[in-house]
Amino acid sequence: MFRYALLGIIQGLTEFLPVSSSAHLVIGQKLLGIAGEEIALSIVLHLGTLLALAVFFFKDILELFTNLKWILLIIIVTIITGIIGMAGKDFFEGLFASVKLTAAALLVTGAILILTRRFRRPNREMLGLSDALFLGLTQGLAIIPGISRSGITISTLLFRRLTWEVSFKFSFLASIPAILGAVLLEAKKIDFAMQGKFGDYALGFIFSFIAGIFSLWLLKLVLRRARLDYFGYYCILVAVLSLIFIK
Repeated sequence: MFRYALLGIIQGLTEFLPVSSSAHLVIGQKLLGIAGEEIALSIVLHLGTLLALAVFFFKDILELFTNLKWILLIIIVTIITGIIGMAGKDFFEGLFASVKLTAAALLVTGAILILTRRFRRPNREMLGLSDALFLGLTQGLAIIPGISRSGITISTLLFRRLTWEVSFKFSFLASIPAILGAVLLEAKKIDFAMQGKFGDYALGFIFSFIAGIFSLWLLKLVLRRARLDYFGYYCILVAVLSLIFIK
């Protein structure tokens, strides 16, 4: 059970911090010797962090009902992400078994995060259609293990000169339908994998929720200081170590 609790903590911390939860789960399962459960376990742990997201942004979610523009933009982001996810479903799932490809994608995430140093004083607060289009595309690419969803989406909005506050909030609000859709799409795989392991999966779910709340709070704190590049250096370090030591 300890292994599943540890993976829950890894998922909770890395789902929202811009370091790619999928990469850490792929590497973590390899190191902990948990094989054949990659997709099912990832879904359960994502449910824990989805609940953390709903709790942390509960007030903002309620306020969405009075902001028709943001609702429409989130729908656009979700449609684009969904098209990319469905079109490349088998391809993306196959990548979860490759540590080397995951590490390479993590290097890309690191480079993108380091580039945000150039955008420490963004000044736009109004989101537009083009922002939603770009966000949908980059969120779709984040299905690739090693590409951090939070990292690439927040960076996308920062590169478009949106403020840190708007980038943080809209990135995560727009992720809720995408994460929920992905979970529902693969939910049938949970029953098979959970046979005899309900307690293990439940523990992973609980720890991913708790760690998720903490990581959202921490990321918000870091964003106020405009230092996403710190996470970029971390991603590159993890990627290099994985390429060297994990066969």
